[in-house]
Amino acid sequence: MRERKFIVLAIVLLAFLIIFWRQTFTFSMLTPPAEDGSFGQILSRDEEENFAHALKPRKFSFPADHGAHNRYRTEWWYFTGNLKNPYGRKFGYELTFFRFALKADTPPSKSVWRNNQLYMAHFTVTDVEENHFYTDERFSRTGNNLAGTSNKKYQVWLHDWSASSLDNSDFPLRLQAKGPEFAIDLILKARKDLVLQGEQGLSRKSEKPGNASYYYSYPRLTTEGSINIGDNKFSVMGDSWMDREWSTSSLSDEQAGWDWFALQFADNSELMFYRLRRKDGQQDSNSSGSVILADSSKITLRKQDVKIKVLDTWKSPHSHSIYPSKWHLSIPGQNLEVDVIPLINDQELNVSYRYWEGAVSVKGIKNGKSISGQGYVELTGYK
Repeated sequence: MRERKFIVLAIVLLAFLIIFWRQTFTFSMLTPPAEDGSFGQILSRDEEENFAHALKPRKFSFPADHGAHNRYRTEWWYFTGNLKNPYGRKFGYELTFFRFALKADTPPSKSVWRNNQLYMAHFTVTDVEENHFYTDERFSRTGNNLAGTSNKKYQVWLHDWSASSLDNSDFPLRLQAKGPEFAIDLILKARKDLVLQGEQGLSRKSEKPGNASYYYSYPRLTTEGSINIGDNKFSVMGDSWMDREWSTSSLSDEQAGWDWFALQFADNSELMFYRLRRKDGQQDSNSSGSVILADSSKITLRKQDVKIKVLDTWKSPHSHSIYPSKWHLSIPGQNLEVDVIPLINDQELNVSYRYWEGAVSVKGIKNGKSISGQGYVELTGYK
């Protein structure tokens, strides 16, 4: 779902690396776009023949598939979560690692610095009580072990930011990251099974063959550890969500952005839905998602199954972009009607590529009874 953002992040990173290492590349296709509307043009170029494509369902193999898939152009490891300290103080966090391949083939070189893989990472903490949003960003090439993954265990890192299993099994998983004013040190344990999104893990983004990703999630990860803000350390507990995707092909030229919902309900069910928005203002027919039941079984959702109404908006004082800030989400087939509300409005990341991603609360009715929940929402392509 996040191909556009990763390409633009990679573009900025490439410019930095050219200056820093003074190596010669040919990047004529990677000139930063002047505005959001040109993202689709960059992503629809045909200079990707040597990359692998997500064309049909595949057999997943773990722990190998937790590691990098370098033959695909883009890849990401996405962690988000809602946490509380013992006194009920609320926090949200995001820790995300991105991989981007300059070329499909690794260039021959004796230098440990020269390779075709670049990594980027975003780290945020939402302090609800103080109405403050902390962000940080890092990037590096994989050379000299500065960033990378393992195919023998769940492990991805960029400098000292990392997500790494504590033993030979996938979980417990430890997340560590430290920014200028804030840090996390968290232990995640899988409360529910892994879920293959889309068609047995193949998530189609448009009608064109290959415009798809391989996508799986851990929708409910029991989380405990600490959050540091300034000189204050908070012991916290709660739940996290992990998304994994890799792909090569772009979204279509007609798609302007997306609204991505990852919601965890108090009845131990979850909802993932991405609403692709078209440039003509309509919802794209390839919008998709799933309901994950308490027993980890999945119900696939199509565009027509989910109705989303924007109830309010928020204008960023930083970028002046206008984002939705409250939604009514309805799934008639699941007897579900809920309102989704940001814990604070200002959860906009002003990094290499501007977007909104933040912690939300959920309240509504399911099967005629009150239900509550929490989650994360990501918004891209808003101006």
